[in-house]
Amino acid sequence: MVHRLVLRNLLHRPLRTLLTILAVAVEVTMIVLMVGVSEGLLTESLRRTRGVGADILIRPQISSAAIGGADISAKLPSMLQERYPQITQAMGATVFTPGNLQTITGVDWDQLDAMSGGVVLFEGRPYEAPFEAVVDEVYARQEEITVGQAVELMGRDFDVVGICETGKMSRVFIPLETMSDLQGWQGRFSQVYIKVAEDSDTRALIDELRELIPNRSVDSVEDFLALTATSVRQMSSQFVNIIISIAVSIGFIVVMLAMYTAVLERTREIGILKAIGASKLTIGSILMRETLILSVAGIACGYGLSVVGRELVAVRYPLIPVIFVPEWLAGAAVLTVIGSALGAGYPAWKAASADPCETLSYE
Repeated sequence: MVHRLVLRNLLHRPLRTLLTILAVAVEVTMIVLMVGVSEGLLTESLRRTRGVGADILIRPQISSAAIGGADISAKLPSMLQERYPQITQAMGATVFTPGNLQTITGVDWDQLDAMSGGVVLFEGRPYEAPFEAVVDEVYARQEEITVGQAVELMGRDFDVVGICETGKMSRVFIPLETMSDLQGWQGRFSQVYIKVAEDSDTRALIDELRELIPNRSVDSVEDFLALTATSVRQMSSQFVNIIISIAVSIGFIVVMLAMYTAVLERTREIGILKAIGASKLTIGSILMRETLILSVAGIACGYGLSVVGRELVAVRYPLIPVIFVPEWLAGAAVLTVIGSALGAGYPAWKAASADPCETLSYE
């Protein structure tokens, strides 16, 4: 009987029930998509770095210089290859960040192609002239760029001569010399990638390089990726936590208002139940069961909206990948249930504490 009463209470005001479910769904969607965007951007960045195919990465000690400047001597790669026979290839690159979460990389195309094991070109060819560029397929899709089209980079027009696969170092590639001329970085690199022979002791080589160039950061690519992932997650967690707090607060307020309004509307019903012997626990459990049903329905709807949102982002903003994190799918559900239960706490207490004489006389 209690279950039928709970369902009828929810169906008695279908619009309010649907709006409450929608509010809970929005809460879940905000949490899942916010965490998904953060994780997606990080994962894509790490994938592009790993896609270079290098084993060791040399950077300036100040990490910001690696993405906003260049102070590593351009003579370093050739010197290292001459000094250490286990190094099969050393490649320098310059990196410029225009401020849109993407990077423009100046690199020798032939060297990148060799180190990465081959960069697939879907259309066009590698750049040959100073003001030619190659972009990856995702960047081309978002910016609606085709081969032969001009695109403005760093205040200059570049002819897009090729569209390549994604996941290899950068979204946009231009000639190394052109980047150096435009930024005044002649004779300097932002970072140096090193590939070693398969049977080499990479850790021993890293130790030797750290002694040789103590004013540079020398790390294996995998160590660098792990350090970057930890650092980025720590920085982004504050913003993500703020969004999650806002989302949970919205769910808390909406559920509390919905349940409080339901209690006010059902004063006579609550009085009758109490008059025929219903305990405080029974009255409170009725509202909590209603809340649980609303939460479960909202969570399911929220998961569906998250999938739709991910597809919409992929179509409209291909440069922003969204990756669902299983832990946070479960976490969003737990936070939603807790927030909803807390929101229903006061209305449930008010209903359970109502005096049957007063409620019936009020009606």
